[in-house]
Amino acid sequence: MSRIDRRFAALKAAGRTGLIPFVTAGDPTPEHHVALMHALVDAGADLIELGVPFSDPMADGPVIQHASERAIAKGVGLAHVLAWVAAFRQRDDETPIVLMGYLNPVEIHGYERFANEAVAAGADGVLLVDCPLEESAVLEPLRKAGLQQILLAAPTTAPARMAALCEAADGFLYYVSFAGITGAGRLSTQDIATRVADIRSHAKAPVAVGFGVKDAQSAKAIAGFADAVVIGSALVERLEGATTAQDIAARVQGFLGPIRTALDTP
Repeated sequence: MSRIDRRFAALKAAGRTGLIPFVTAGDPTPEHHVALMHALVDAGADLIELGVPFSDPMADGPVIQHASERAIAKGVGLAHVLAWVAAFRQRDDETPIVLMGYLNPVEIHGYERFANEAVAAGADGVLLVDCPLEESAVLEPLRKAGLQQILLAAPTTAPARMAALCEAADGFLYYVSFAGITGAGRLSTQDIATRVADIRSHAKAPVAVGFGVKDAQSAKAIAGFADAVVIGSALVERLEGATTAQDIAARVQGFLGPIRTALDTP
């Protein structure tokens, strides 16, 4: 059983909703990125979604786009991201890590090389936004190496395709709460609760909901019908400008702490 599967099994057994924070690797500062990852866990993260900086992050809004730009300007590349995962694993061998990004850096690195290095570093899954299920044969080397491919579904997903996603889902299925970019402010839990409940009844894997989750209130609302909530842009925005490990840890705790409390409060 993978780390992702073990973590969701433990959450289900405890009756808890998972908290999956997203951060861009190398932002706000490359020097303290491993400390940031540990701070996320200390503040209550159940899984970490680690964004690989990319020059054209088409699914992301301005906040995460700018975070990628800042990281790239500081020279952060895929090799750094994998090195930080390996360094994180020296202290934490339990928290699952999903590498989120786009196909181009993986293709340039080489599929088999990336797969072997990512698994050796301690990564557990990949979420490649621009590689849909229909074209995911190219990711077979990643799956063969042991990386779970996290698939995306959305309100616009047609029924036949949703059925295929539910059948193929591995690790967890990421449900995009609305048709738009990360960080947009259109979250309406009434519009998605029924949809997510239907997906959970058919999917072979747990369902996490993201895009538009900004605070404890919105996370708590989603906790009523999802296995996990993903929160990214609001956290990335909170971290912008931090320069020390102490400041990063304080900002993470100040932001994620109330969300963790809300998720754990009946």
